[in-house]
Amino acid sequence: MRRVVVTGMGVISPVGNNVDKFWDSLKNGVCGIDYITKFDATDFKVKIAAEVKDFHPEEYMEKNEYRRMDLFAQYAVAASVEAVNQSGIVNSVDPERLGVYVGSGVGGLITFAEEQTKLLDKGPLRVSPLFVPMMIGNMASGQVAMKFNAQGVNLPVVTACATSNNALGEAYRAIKFGYADAIIAGGTEAPILPIAIAGFTNCMALTTRNDIKRASIPFDRKRDGFVMGEGAGSLVLEDYEHAKARNAKIFCEIVGYANSCDAYHITAPHPEGKGGKRVLKESLEQAGFDKDIDKLYINTHGTSTPLNDKTETLVIKGVLGEHAYKTAISSTKSMTGHMLGAAGAVEAIASIKALQYGIVPPTINYAESDPECDLNYTPNKAIKSDINIAASLSLGFGGHNACVVFRRI
Repeated sequence: MRRVVVTGMGVISPVGNNVDKFWDSLKNGVCGIDYITKFDATDFKVKIAAEVKDFHPEEYMEKNEYRRMDLFAQYAVAASVEAVNQSGIVNSVDPERLGVYVGSGVGGLITFAEEQTKLLDKGPLRVSPLFVPMMIGNMASGQVAMKFNAQGVNLPVVTACATSNNALGEAYRAIKFGYADAIIAGGTEAPILPIAIAGFTNCMALTTRNDIKRASIPFDRKRDGFVMGEGAGSLVLEDYEHAKARNAKIFCEIVGYANSCDAYHITAPHPEGKGGKRVLKESLEQAGFDKDIDKLYINTHGTSTPLNDKTETLVIKGVLGEHAYKTAISSTKSMTGHMLGAAGAVEAIASIKALQYGIVPPTINYAESDPECDLNYTPNKAIKSDINIAASLSLGFGGHNACVVFRRI
């Protein structure tokens, strides 16, 4: 079995459209949440979101390319351009040994909504012939593959909010067992539109507290729902020997991955966090983690919902015991909002940058402690820490759980 490393990263996010800007925002506690500009939210209970700002698709692809893509696919290609350029992988690998694992939780909702309106207002003949290839959830992975002539394994994962952690983990396994030499992996989402905001609001997932500074407040006693985010994260995963042979810059090694299902409820986590405990425990065991707690950072799912944050705290304590109270923990969703299928990949990048610089990003806007959430969530200000291992944890609707572990190299 082969070692797997990360040689490139790219991001489109509410706090920056490249990795350097994204990381600078996270370590300085910059909040990407503001009032919705993508549509008129006057009649909506929820009026805020974490939107991507100043995104220009022509900076990443030709006009004839992006005009045939839903925004979720545009984000995926843009993030992948940065990751691939950073890695230099395209001219260094056989196209049949280069894969793409880019997932999305909901796919092309914008296209779906726009074409449904055309159907109702103007009749069936006005529906675009590109409706299906722009809308289907696998197309981000397909578009990235076409952009970089990646003819190898291709697996667009769909596991709700655990999507891109599963994509990263399955890509890791594919390289580890020899099915590819490199894979562009991650997730993407563009869900800030009326039907999505209304649907998530009515299932009581989103906060209706339209206070930018007190909306996404993971682990805070007053948390009452997440803030919708959008964007994409992309990482180039590569066989270690292949990367070393071409003198690639290596950011970290992937040393653990596990996934499970609660099989309990369509939206709520298992009350004892059974599935979450399994993935955190198994992935840390694969990494050879020996409870050297001063060296561990956990980037939590940390959605700012009452059930998730309470359950995730139980998960961490259940796996680490008393060591949990000494562990560096934070939720970067306090800054980016919840990017759904893109969350895991973007948070993996945050975890890798934390390892690279020895800085734990904060959980911002934290004000009131909750006795059921009693760990060190790095409130409000980043801290320096000599960490050498980072776990990125994701828990999704449908009971999907995934954890990926990275080690400094």
